[in-house]
Amino acid sequence: MDSVTVLAAGHVNWDVTLRVDRFPEPDGEASIRSQRQSGGGSAANVAAALAGLEVETGLIGSVGDDDHGLLARRELEAAGVSLSGVRVVEGAETAVKYLLVDETGEVAILGNDGVNEAVTPDGIESERVRAADHVHLTGQRPETAAAIARIASDAGISVSFDPGRRLGDREYDEALALADIVFVTDREATGLFGDDRTDAIDDGIVVVTCGADGAEAYAPDRTVVHAGFDVDPVDTAGAGDAFAAGFLATWLEGGDIDRALAYGNACGALTAGRDGARSAPTIAAVEDVLARRA
Repeated sequence: MDSVTVLAAGHVNWDVTLRVDRFPEPDGEASIRSQRQSGGGSAANVAAALAGLEVETGLIGSVGDDDHGLLARRELEAAGVSLSGVRVVEGAETAVKYLLVDETGEVAILGNDGVNEAVTPDGIESERVRAADHVHLTGQRPETAAAIARIASDAGISVSFDPGRRLGDREYDEALALADIVFVTDREATGLFGDDRTDAIDDGIVVVTCGADGAEAYAPDRTVVHAGFDVDPVDTAGAGDAFAAGFLATWLEGGDIDRALAYGNACGALTAGRDGARSAPTIAAVEDVLARRA
């Protein structure tokens, strides 16, 4: 069984990114400026970004045995992510997401779920979870997220959770309750916790990303705010995943929330300034951004 520092669990997709002049209105038309393809899915994005930051990383997820699944796995392997926990489902299609990116870098997504939620609680290898130092959960079956969180928590392993866009549609209460760190957008935080975020999780941390306005971290004893870094947005897809990877890579070194927030913002800004959800930054690039801001 592979031993990894961070085990990410959730979606593994194949992304088709279409840069358009604008989002089309009903009965309207928009022009495609460019098209590119690459791996995607929040869990896979975070794993790839962590590997790029020289963190030993593994992945739990599922893909089909089609060409898209093969391409997604090859890309992750090339990034240095351990795929021994990724299930390849015979005769199934890998989830494909079509990302529409306008001239301001904003993103709209179309897609099919494919087979990216084939991992069920019965299919979780407990030993794989216990071999990690930290588990990062992303959007997936609520019962699977809860089962992984229970295994990790019972073993004394820290857990983070980024439930993603479908937070309001799915019952993630148990996984959220077991998480040591919860990543949400500003809008998701308001819907989940209301106006008072300081009491959201006992002995945990709520990290709120605020787009161009940076990010905030709420812990039981303090609140940390970082204004972020100026960037001309090119493609915001994957910026939140890069932020989470940067935060975790730093926080796991010693629990320094201030530095973790700054590091995460630098990773998110660098990713938003480039094409594609997998444009994860290197350590050197992040350190350069932090040095220029210091």
